[in-house]
Amino acid sequence: MAVQTGPATVRVVLPYPLYTLAQCAAELTLHVPRPVTLTRVIDALEAAHPRLAGAVRDRATGRRRPLVRFYACQRDLSNLDPGDDLPDAVAEGREPLLVVGAIAGG
Repeated sequence: MAVQTGPATVRVVLPYPLYTLAQCAAELTLHVPRPVTLTRVIDALEAAHPRLAGAVRDRATGRRRPLVRFYACQRDLSNLDPGDDLPDAVAEGREPLLVVGAIAGG
């Protein structure tokens, strides 16, 4: 397989509260620098939709918000190191990265 150059086209699906806040569609297509990581996807997301800055990750620490989860390829990627590569299917746009608001309760 040939090495791809240039930005990747990544699909991201947002939950209702986030796409409403951003005033955008639930599924977005973002151009993300390679290698595709959670950090780079969130950077691209916040650059394209500044209203989301701080909603997915803490502005001060850069860490994922406690009630935000990431899923792709039937895997929970929430505890993945933000600098680790995302699955090839996400980087190639075949599978979306799902941003999910966790539900807390007692």
